[in-house]
Amino acid sequence: MFYKNSKKDKRRLLQRVHPAYLIILSYLSAALLGMILLSLPQASVSGRLPFVDALFTATSAICVTGLIVVDTGAQFTIFGKLVILVLIQLGGLGVMTFSVFLFLFLGRRLGIKGRWAINEAFTAAPIREVGELIKSIILFTFIAEAIGAILLYIHWNGEMGVGAALFAGLFHSVSAFCNAGFSLFTTSFMVYNSNWLLNIVVMLLIVIGGLGFPVIYEFITRFKCRKSGKRFIFSLHTRMVLATTAFLVFSGALLIYLLERNTGLAELSVSGKILASFFQSVTTRTAGFNTLNVPSLGAATLFIILMLMFIGASPGSCGGGIKTTSLAVFFAIMKSKIKGMDSVSYWKRTLPEETVSRVLAIFILAVLTVAAGLLILLVTQGGPDESIREYFLTYLFEAVSAFATVGLSMGVTSSLSISGKFVIIILMFLGRVGLLTIAYVVTRKKKSSYKYAEERVMIG
Repeated sequence: MFYKNSKKDKRRLLQRVHPAYLIILSYLSAALLGMILLSLPQASVSGRLPFVDALFTATSAICVTGLIVVDTGAQFTIFGKLVILVLIQLGGLGVMTFSVFLFLFLGRRLGIKGRWAINEAFTAAPIREVGELIKSIILFTFIAEAIGAILLYIHWNGEMGVGAALFAGLFHSVSAFCNAGFSLFTTSFMVYNSNWLLNIVVMLLIVIGGLGFPVIYEFITRFKCRKSGKRFIFSLHTRMVLATTAFLVFSGALLIYLLERNTGLAELSVSGKILASFFQSVTTRTAGFNTLNVPSLGAATLFIILMLMFIGASPGSCGGGIKTTSLAVFFAIMKSKIKGMDSVSYWKRTLPEETVSRVLAIFILAVLTVAAGLLILLVTQGGPDESIREYFLTYLFEAVSAFATVGLSMGVTSSLSISGKFVIIILMFLGRVGLLTIAYVVTRKKKSSYKYAEERVMIG
């Protein structure tokens, strides 16, 4: 009797838990499991990886960030690299996505909480065919990663053995599509900055993985409609994502080229400069690979990279940041307020007030989160006799990279203190799963039986 009652109590308790917290719990559980596996003697070359480094690596992988405290290619065994690869795949697609897929694969029905979690993570509006959405996402992801792995294998087949080339192709294809930025090479892709095959394949994987699964699902749906002769119109969300992504990629590449053509890109040919500029513009928005020496770039270029990292990828994608749609909506809000309009519109569509409130909440929370992380890093990384004023940009770069789950660094990650590593761990975790939940809690409607009197204040 007691056992039956306890099972009922557990079910009631789970029913009361909001699905948003289940998403956080799934990522936290995966990070802890990854930490345990990476701490095993079989996972590292030395046979013993410190607890904080194992947790840092596991969190970076499940949050598809790419920041590292130990060299992935040199310090981990095949087993350790496979653990990291699985964590990247889980984190890129979402732990809840795999959970729902397993439920559907086993013939189980998807409950309300599961539907809410999928709709919240992958769709701009609720849809009925959640099962079809999940299957399409999984299938498309594996096909894209397989094609990328084959092309990268062709590139590396000439310089390493067949087995090593196959694993390198698979690892970097998954890492690129999931916007993780983990590399088996100490200097990432710097030695391949003029190789067109590798650069184009990696860029395409990053862009496709960063567009978001709602956009990919609409392209799949449009393809099916064209085959059947039906008409299909892209949603405002997809058009907004495509326009903003194109603008950020081309403007970022142009600025990097103009700022670094005589310095960081000086040794490359004109075509090499253009290729490196586009690669750095693409990878900066949450992927984390690099073909340029980031610490040696100019201050203006680093500022551009900071802005691109902060914006990040698109909603429902493998990337982080405040998202491309948030940027587009934010500028739409500014435009409407300057013109004195009562509502916010974009492409002849009025945006819901809930969307406007959520974007403003995300912006404010993102800035406050990065600022708090930077402050703690500045306090914990410098001693009383050591001035770290010159490292302000370095630690700001680290904080934004962690929060936006990018993975680019100016070379201080491995030298962080234990407290500094925990700050980065928290920023990575919040950047991947935290703001969505916080924004939901902040912007959800609450009934109130009263309203205070209005009073104006001076602004501007």
